[in-house]
Amino acid sequence: MPRPYPSRSSHSNRSSRSRRFSSPSKGSRRRGGGQQLMQPDLDLFVKKAKNTVVETYTPTHTFATLGLNPALVKTLTQRGYETPTPIQDQAIPHLLQERDLIGIANTGTGKTAAFLLPLLHHTLEAPQKATLILAPTRELAMQIQDELRTLAAHARIRSTLVVGGVPAGRQITSLRKKQHFVIGTTGRTLDLAGRGFIKLDEFDTLVLDEMDQMLDMGFLPDIQKILQAGRAAKHLLFFSATMDKRIEKIAKGILQDPVHVSVKTGTTTDNVEQDVVYHGADEDKLEILHALLLAHTPEKAIVFDNMKHAVKNLERKLHNLGHKAVSIHGNKSQGQRKRALEDFKRGRANILVATNVAARGLDIPAVSHVYNFSLPQSREDYIHRIGRTGRAGATGFAYTFVPK
Repeated sequence: MPRPYPSRSSHSNRSSRSRRFSSPSKGSRRRGGGQQLMQPDLDLFVKKAKNTVVETYTPTHTFATLGLNPALVKTLTQRGYETPTPIQDQAIPHLLQERDLIGIANTGTGKTAAFLLPLLHHTLEAPQKATLILAPTRELAMQIQDELRTLAAHARIRSTLVVGGVPAGRQITSLRKKQHFVIGTTGRTLDLAGRGFIKLDEFDTLVLDEMDQMLDMGFLPDIQKILQAGRAAKHLLFFSATMDKRIEKIAKGILQDPVHVSVKTGTTTDNVEQDVVYHGADEDKLEILHALLLAHTPEKAIVFDNMKHAVKNLERKLHNLGHKAVSIHGNKSQGQRKRALEDFKRGRANILVATNVAARGLDIPAVSHVYNFSLPQSREDYIHRIGRTGRAGATGFAYTFVPK
């Protein structure tokens, strides 16, 4: 069949006719059900991967000299970690002093440990402390919980996960005992707070992971409710891989004299070869995707679609075509989503079909290809989606389906 994505020459021929990205309030396309999509932007969607040079970073500390609790240093040493990553090296000293902080660093550079290690240290020094960590998705909250348990292997730390998709009973039972850490999503956290099982005013520290999304309009009202219900003198930590000026202004309006630590190198997409896949109204997008998957033979691929029912149908159709596909979306239980991610991570499936719940923060190694089967809803969604590939110095590939 003809190559279903354009060459560089076809990109230049179409560039003058492409519509540039605009925010949803300024001319976004609408799908059925009123969903807003970004306008196709070939300047964004078509790029060659850059040969990025990773600069050698010389840390000013080792984990042994940072002043962390010996139980944490023991765990790090046993796992072969002696020197911190740049974000850890620069953020941990400020967090040990309990400074409010905005931390910006590329995905996969140790941001989670950068806030967990000093918070675990403070908890071991003062066990009455309580920390609330909020993430935009269940999967990211689970990932944080897993890392906390790993880092606290030689410490007596109690933590619980509060997310939707599972019955709340077990979470409520866990919350009847004092927890040092509560890690969750905003919806379930507010639900359990409203029912009296979480006392928001008892938390000394609040962490927002992927804070650029957490402070966007979709989450901001919930975050404001949580802040208003908590203590005035809370220790606040905001971490993310990206942050625009609007979100930075919101963050600085919440934080008290924050330290700003940014060790971001290049852009999330530098290592990603990007192209578009044109399709006509009378063409079957699934057949085009099927042909691409056969041609590319990806080690691991994520296929993004915007709607939960579309993800479900696409997984089924890919499976019927012989592909080893699994899916995650909001209509699946947390157990189903966890099993799907484990199958994908362990190679039992090589295609993950997902909504944007898989676009941020998840540590999934060796994703070689990303396919935007539907147009993202924003430029930020696009950048985070394709940021799932091209990691750890490898070259990734991203393809976006664009109507002719």
